Amino acid sequence: MKLHVKKWLLAGAISAALAGCANDGQQASALPQGISFIEEVAQAENQVSIPYKKYQLANGLTVILHQDKSDPLVHVDVTYHVGSARELAGRSGFAHLFEHMMFQGSQHVADEQHFKVVTESGGTLNGTTNTDRTNYFETVPSNQLEKMLWLESDRMGFLLPALTDKKFEVQRETVKNERAQRIDNRPYGRLNERFNQALYPAGHPYSWPVIGWPEDLDRATTSDVKHFFQRWYGPNNATLTIGGDFDEAQTLAWINQYFGEIPRGPEVKPDEKTKVTLDSTRYISMEDKAHLPLLYIGFPTVYAQHQDEAALDLLANILGGGKTSLIYKNLVKEGFAVQAGASHPCQELACQLSLYAVANPAKAASLADIEAKVNQTIAEFEQRGVTDADLQKVKVQFEADTIFGMQSVQGKVSALAANQTFFGQPNMIGSDLARYANVSKADVMRVFNTYIKNKPMVVMSIVPEGQKQLIAHADNFEPTMLPIAQEAVTGLTQTALTTSSFDRSKMPVASAAPLLTVPKLWQSQLENGTSVMGTESHETPTVELLIYLDGGHRLAPLDKAGIADLTASMLNESSLKRSSEELAGALDMLGSTISFGASSSQSFIKVSSLTEHLDATLALVEERLFSPGFLQADFDRVKQQAIQGLQHQLSDPNFIASSGFNQLLYGRQNPMGVSSSGTVKSLSAITLDDVKQYYQQQYRAGNAQIVVVSDLSQQQIQPKLAVFSTWQGEATKVAQLPAALSHPKNTVYLIDKPGAAQSVITIGKPSLSYDATGDYFKAYLMNYPLGGAFNSRINLNLREDKGYTYGARTVFNGSEDSGEFMAYASVRSDVTADALVEFVKEIKTYQTEGMTENELRFMRNSIAQSQALEYETPYQKAGFLRMIQRYQLDQDFTLKQDEIVDRITLTQLNQLAAKLLNMDDMVFLVVGDKASVEPSLQALGYQVETVTLAD
Repeated sequence: MKLHVKKWLLAGAISAALAGCANDGQQASALPQGISFIEEVAQAENQVSIPYKKYQLANGLTVILHQDKSDPLVHVDVTYHVGSARELAGRSGFAHLFEHMMFQGSQHVADEQHFKVVTESGGTLNGTTNTDRTNYFETVPSNQLEKMLWLESDRMGFLLPALTDKKFEVQRETVKNERAQRIDNRPYGRLNERFNQALYPAGHPYSWPVIGWPEDLDRATTSDVKHFFQRWYGPNNATLTIGGDFDEAQTLAWINQYFGEIPRGPEVKPDEKTKVTLDSTRYISMEDKAHLPLLYIGFPTVYAQHQDEAALDLLANILGGGKTSLIYKNLVKEGFAVQAGASHPCQELACQLSLYAVANPAKAASLADIEAKVNQTIAEFEQRGVTDADLQKVKVQFEADTIFGMQSVQGKVSALAANQTFFGQPNMIGSDLARYANVSKADVMRVFNTYIKNKPMVVMSIVPEGQKQLIAHADNFEPTMLPIAQEAVTGLTQTALTTSSFDRSKMPVASAAPLLTVPKLWQSQLENGTSVMGTESHETPTVELLIYLDGGHRLAPLDKAGIADLTASMLNESSLKRSSEELAGALDMLGSTISFGASSSQSFIKVSSLTEHLDATLALVEERLFSPGFLQADFDRVKQQAIQGLQHQLSDPNFIASSGFNQLLYGRQNPMGVSSSGTVKSLSAITLDDVKQYYQQQYRAGNAQIVVVSDLSQQQIQPKLAVFSTWQGEATKVAQLPAALSHPKNTVYLIDKPGAAQSVITIGKPSLSYDATGDYFKAYLMNYPLGGAFNSRINLNLREDKGYTYGARTVFNGSEDSGEFMAYASVRSDVTADALVEFVKEIKTYQTEGMTENELRFMRNSIAQSQALEYETPYQKAGFLRMIQRYQLDQDFTLKQDEIVDRITLTQLNQLAAKLLNMDDMVFLVVGDKASVEPSLQALGYQVETVTLAD
């Protein structure tokens, strides 16, 4: 589908575009019995919309079909209108727990086969839960569509016969691990659940966390979960949305066959949208394993699609939406906060205007100072008012974000599904654009006076452990604990069992795989010799341009580690001509983004723009790249943010594990052994002159290569790149890496993280550098059944069978001159030693016995068919081009990879496993609570050596 976009759309024109529907009678005559045609929205010239057809089955299932023939794939989404808001007091976490249960097999789909079937089909899959809905989705090659409908219909209609106590217990442990990893073991992880207890009245559907309270999860029974399914997972509470390349008549026939005989569930009514109010400002606080204090303020407002939602969004943007906002000016620019912002997140039943600030201890004595600055900023807005630029900025950003969000079939399907689920209208893009286009200055001031000015709020302080004196105000609120609901669900009526008219135990056989078209690329050179590689993508009128510069962290002296990141951050600031705020404002008016960044081996510039604004966007790239301001005030602020940001990262066990593992493998005298973020010591030592010197070394034409993907031809876009033709400078030589370190056998290195809810285990060794068709690629194939897929041996063992972790993986990572093998997982602290034993057992067994014939077949099918998904979006195409460019690959290298996948033998793969997976070569690192995990590790016979990260 090609989008045609004008600068801005008038509400009347949009409404007209949305009104066109096909003739009902003509549609109905060709439909399978039991399917009713509802409406059709066609693509209109010069309008932003998603064309679709909408149907409904006799059992109430809503079906939305969106045709997109641009890639040989389909995206299937089943959204159920049930989230944590449907739960009851003391019964939280059911919706999310059930999301997990839906992947555990059904009457005709064996245990742990859902992931296997989709992955072997070359697809990807997942499920997500929020307060208001749960969705399950797959993206697969187009020939696999029927198989996905078979899977989704079987768990909708035939889940309960396969739901056992054992499956329930394992998934309950998995959810607890997810909570530990994503909430309890993460700095500020408990913010939302604590905040929502104070913002919403007791018993409000949003007053408990989506993942559930641990004690509520412990209270749940298998019977409760079955009742929850029967109440909410009927076809009349679901929307099936399919987008991509498919035959519409055949697809409707399949939908009718697989879903039509599933009986209707209990009737579902929308939850009431009760206005949330506060009688007075509520202060709450908590101590956390975090380095920096954080202040979070929220005002209750309206609900999604309320007439005031758009104006409140604009208000939030003016207050705290980026570098042009008042919050940025008063808190970040002045050094009181490392980060700060405002937003207006909306859900089906309620919205809130939220402001946050991560305090800079060097300037803000306490969070009371931050609260005072926020209140001053709100008062300043009232005096300042709203400008024409404020309105235009948000409108342009909204339009651009909408268009970029439509670059993938998944993005379009997700929008259709969500809009149907919550509002009964699949395509609301046009009406949403009109809502924002029609917001006036008076509207913004009205909602400010109605919902914000002098209104009660919730103020939450999160401070480092032992620093309660930093809170903004003494706590004055305690949540009310309601009695535990006697039943897990209400409104459950007798539901009929599903009986099938055909044999559902037979998985559909896919037709021939679709023909793949690898992006057709072009290559050229600018006048200064800089190489350019590009391809066309006509899905959206957009441009993705990336400039890569060899060097990055590798180019920096070790005592100045972090300077690559710091220099990139400075290039995101002022130029010689304009301040960083003025540059940000210019980008906002274009709906474009320009981002300078750095990694271990390269610096980069990422540019995203609507095609119509490309010239103006490139002029801003030119200004930032060739005329950096390098102002001392910018440097002092950016450097302080980098130091405080690093100290914050050092409270994250996963960052500690990643940095610690690299340090063990390569040592502190090797750039690969020192984080590209630097250390507090190295960052503190960097001066502005150092940054200027690094800029001269790194940002040279000789180091640069350009990749561009757009809807323009080479002849159209090449002249626009002339802005880089005068760029000069020879390539900078990057020093060779020192040899990796050796380590004693039978040793576990331990980094102490006192009180950690989980331990992060990393096992690995230096290994192969990157190649596209040699042993590195073959190692990727070999590793796939071990730990490279969801249903790999290691993940099924540690997650699905043992319930130790939310996920465990193994991987080979490689670059031009280095590489590693890694096995890793975050596991419950109490099973650290047990999990380590299972890791070792699985890797040793795989090394000695290798993969099986069935695993070889699975790997071949999965990898061969997954290529249909690899070139869909412009950014995916850019990544493909960059691989060719960076590693100087033949343009047909994927054909050679296909041949290897098809012809490599079990013996060859197992020989590679025997060679590359020797446990005697592995380094073991555990990041966790030393007091609790060290004795169990020693009991396994390991020498435990405590280590620390470089200062």
